[in-house]
Amino acid sequence: MAEACITFSDFTLGYNSHPAVHHLNGAVKKGSLTAVVGANGSGKSTLMKGIVGVLKPMAGACAVAHGTRIAYLPQQSELDRSFPARVVDLVSLGLWPKRGLLGRHRPEDREAVANAIKAVGLEGFEKRPLDTLSGGQLQRTLFARVLVQDADLILLDEPFNAIDAKTVTDLVALIKRWQGENRTVMVVAHDLDLVRAHFPEALLLARRPIAWGEARATLAPENLLRARQFHEAWDENAPWCSPEAETGGHDHGHSHDHHGHDHGDGHADHGHAHGHPHLHAKPASADARHIHGDAA
Repeated sequence: MAEACITFSDFTLGYNSHPAVHHLNGAVKKGSLTAVVGANGSGKSTLMKGIVGVLKPMAGACAVAHGTRIAYLPQQSELDRSFPARVVDLVSLGLWPKRGLLGRHRPEDREAVANAIKAVGLEGFEKRPLDTLSGGQLQRTLFARVLVQDADLILLDEPFNAIDAKTVTDLVALIKRWQGENRTVMVVAHDLDLVRAHFPEALLLARRPIAWGEARATLAPENLLRARQFHEAWDENAPWCSPEAETGGHDHGHSHDHHGHDHGDGHADHGHAHGHPHLHAKPASADARHIHGDAA
């Protein structure tokens, strides 16, 4: 089995003592490309923040392999586009792990920035103010910043949201290039057809892992239905529960390490409503073929 880049051990994240992602066990292999999918509010963005350390766990742990350089791209909605900066300024921020925010840029740094801007199709836009860019142009600029960071682990939160089809195609090509360079990439996405077509692996969340493995198997109709049922039955006001309380003392974490990725539902949690401290009975949606929602 390939070496792990990220290892989750009963990883539980939340806000104000209420879990947003809970009891996640498993590992993300080095050099893998994984889509994180789920309904709006299923914990996708929360998981990304937990991995990068912006959000501290309520329980358990997330261990990133020693020496791993991380690049994190949040949703565009979290960015202040009114900040008086140009394309070249934003891309140059990717140099701060090497030079610091006030460090002097070397000739090779300026060359790296120029090459990154060219690679994302924005040559000639270097001096354009950020507030004049379209959504697709801004996302290309952010990808250029990631290119400059030269990271081992790349976390992208909804990079395809509110951008044109040509930009989606170009950014997918960049993501595949990163995987080809043996970088580990995790992408929050909601377009299931895009995930099936371009992502080898997927993690399906509904506040907890529903399925994790080969993308097409993970996104099988029965898993999507299970995710919809669990998500709709979630009680927002329920307190956090320990894994022992949730599973009756048995380990149903479906560790990613133990299954070796030879599975479509090896990580599936069957999410039955009875006896679960976070659930109350509600009917499932009739159509579970798609999971909607642009944000976690």
